[in-house]
Amino acid sequence: MERKNVYLLLTDTGTMFTRMIKLYTKKPYNHASIVFDKNFNEVYSFGRKRPRNPFIGGFVNEDVRQGLFKNARCAIYRFEATDAQIGKMKMFVREIETEKHLYRYNLLGVITFMINKPSNRKHAFFCSEFVAHVLNEGQIIQFQKPISLVAPSDLQNMENLHLEFEGQLADLLENNPKTICPVTN
Repeated sequence: MERKNVYLLLTDTGTMFTRMIKLYTKKPYNHASIVFDKNFNEVYSFGRKRPRNPFIGGFVNEDVRQGLFKNARCAIYRFEATDAQIGKMKMFVREIETEKHLYRYNLLGVITFMINKPSNRKHAFFCSEFVAHVLNEGQIIQFQKPISLVAPSDLQNMENLHLEFEGQLADLLENNPKTICPVTN
């Protein structure tokens, strides 16, 4: 059975909101995205809909070549998935994308996360909660804790995850303007 590459992008954009999260987590990366192509055009998460306004958030197809990502520090991980697994993950993402006007950033979930209290809000995710749901839908991993308590650092502990790059995203983009990850499918 042929397997293809899927990527996890973990970032630290250095914004005030991410610095506050970092004070709590003490981890280097505080934003997670799922990426379905090596060119990093299919990058999905829950975050800011408008880069300059941290209070308007929801489902986003992120452009890593501009905005907050230009100065971001990142870690890019690769894992392999079957066509069926990728299909399930993409279907889950497309369902949300189709109704993205119903979805919000789960700020309340971030607060309950900080007190280690699971939350289950309809139509609301924070970034790593969304990525964990995508991975769960694709049957990539079954988390040992409630998905609403999955942090970006928990995603780094997945089995069969390979670190492809760690450093400034701008440096990677400068050297690979079209294909971010040199690993081919």
